Amino acid sequence: MMTTEKILEALSNVQEPDLGKDLVTLNMVKDIEINGNDVSFTIVLTTPACPMKDMMATASTNAVKLLVNKEANVKVNFTSNTTTKRTDPGTVLPKVKNIIAVVSGKGGVGKSTVSANLALALSQGGAKVGLMDADIYGPSVPIMFGVRGERPMMMDIEGKGMIIPLERFGIKLISIGLLVDEKNAVVWRGPMASSAIRQFVTDVFWEELDYLVVDMPPGTGDIHLTLMQTVPVTGAVIVTTPQDVALADAKKGIAMFGQAQLNVPVIGLVENMSYFTPAELPDNKYYIFGKDGGKRLADEYDSPFLGQIPLVQSIREGGDQGVPIMMSDDMITRKSFEGFAAQVVRSIAMRNANMSAEKIAETVE
Repeated sequence: MMTTEKILEALSNVQEPDLGKDLVTLNMVKDIEINGNDVSFTIVLTTPACPMKDMMATASTNAVKLLVNKEANVKVNFTSNTTTKRTDPGTVLPKVKNIIAVVSGKGGVGKSTVSANLALALSQGGAKVGLMDADIYGPSVPIMFGVRGERPMMMDIEGKGMIIPLERFGIKLISIGLLVDEKNAVVWRGPMASSAIRQFVTDVFWEELDYLVVDMPPGTGDIHLTLMQTVPVTGAVIVTTPQDVALADAKKGIAMFGQAQLNVPVIGLVENMSYFTPAELPDNKYYIFGKDGGKRLADEYDSPFLGQIPLVQSIREGGDQGVPIMMSDDMITRKSFEGFAAQVVRSIAMRNANMSAEKIAETVE
């Protein structure tokens, strides 16, 4: 006879790969139902975009068959409750569970491309995702998502006028490029740019999100400090390319988040334009900008290495045409972004399980 107790005892031998504890101890097993040799239960994931769910399903099925009933017909269901360290969200983005800042030490390393496809990869994994284009002086989101010329609507919510983000490919979008004519340069001093970022946080109706991806401007400056002093950022993804000049600037980005008063951990480092692969020779890799520079930098700073994104013509074409590569059928390139997003999700889940609650950065004079 199979019983709920025996099923739980068997599943106590199945570990959550990232958190290093078993599913029962982590209270991840719900709704056990037994009918003869049929048994079903639900595993509550730490994120709908969990890359390890197939592994956990196989391990759980094997545990029940091996330890309880070898004739069992096991059905493993999944649901999710995205983890967060926002113990007191307050009035600022109260329904956003995790805020990911995507940053680079310099321009031209593909930070906006990485941000856009990270957001899409998380969304395609089942998460509710928003993308905030915080690059005030060089907004790219309207072009990359094919929404040039569109304007967000305004709505009165609880007596306050709020901006409703656009929706495209299943994610919510906001950008200064949606609010000003793209032919006009945004010639603002730091305080005005910082004010715009505060409005993107406080005056945009984001609703409930598992992840808000923020495409930050290159470098280290006012906008970075403003965001981190306005909301508790879960962590930062550093984007670099392999060559030394980009790595030198990436170090500045890592150093910025290493300052005690900022209180923002580095989720990890991703290397963009790692190698060139021509479409007609998909198995060939040409290391135009050097090899493994990002990986060496991650090792130097003891930071997670989140993956390598190839330099492929279809990535550029997709961004220019308003259809990012994650929306294409280019499976080889999509897999590189999916693998990168999976590492981001795992790093955040481990951070939320093992680190103290998030705080807003202290004022930096």
